[in-house]
Amino acid sequence: MGAIAAVVFDIGGVVQESPLHAIACYEHDHGLAPNAINRAVVAAGERGAWSRLERGELTVEAFFAPFEADCRAHGIEVSGPRVMEYIAGAGVARPRMVEAIRRIRARGLRVGALTNNWAKETPDPPHPLRELFHVFVESRAVGMRKPDPRIYQLVCRDLGVEPPRAAFLDDIGTNLKPARALGMATIKVEHPEAALRELGALLGFELL
Repeated sequence: MGAIAAVVFDIGGVVQESPLHAIACYEHDHGLAPNAINRAVVAAGERGAWSRLERGELTVEAFFAPFEADCRAHGIEVSGPRVMEYIAGAGVARPRMVEAIRRIRARGLRVGALTNNWAKETPDPPHPLRELFHVFVESRAVGMRKPDPRIYQLVCRDLGVEPPRAAFLDDIGTNLKPARALGMATIKVEHPEAALRELGALLGFELL
């Protein structure tokens, strides 16, 4: 394996604050058991509303009713619009991550974003972090979502590197497994500073 030539970042939970924390806040504020919404999403599977939303098959507005139905089928009542309001409030960039991306680019490495996201009825402007990255792969735009192995192959191809010469950072272990299987170096982001120390050691230069 050659030296790492590209680094791929998840957005929510890595470069930005975590939407999982926002969902946990919604659960707490509405008297739901911890992780109840995630369990309902996982139970609904690839044909569930959340998966269809992230593949761009549903807009946010069309997602609310089937998402609420998926949750109801799992024994919980939620408001789709309110859940999304909580998530939108979490979309704040982490300054240390932004600075690390700039340092990586300054060393001549390629940087990409790989994010599961969604579309609205009215087109969104480009993502506010878009200009940080050479390549920005959004699940809604390509009709695939993590952990589909094809989306990791796509981002590596767009970056012009083979998977074994790329590193990938995500906060969800399930999303790291296919990347690792393709030969990518993977880092689970639980504490941003610890993840950046690990990435810096992998790349051979300081990121903090």
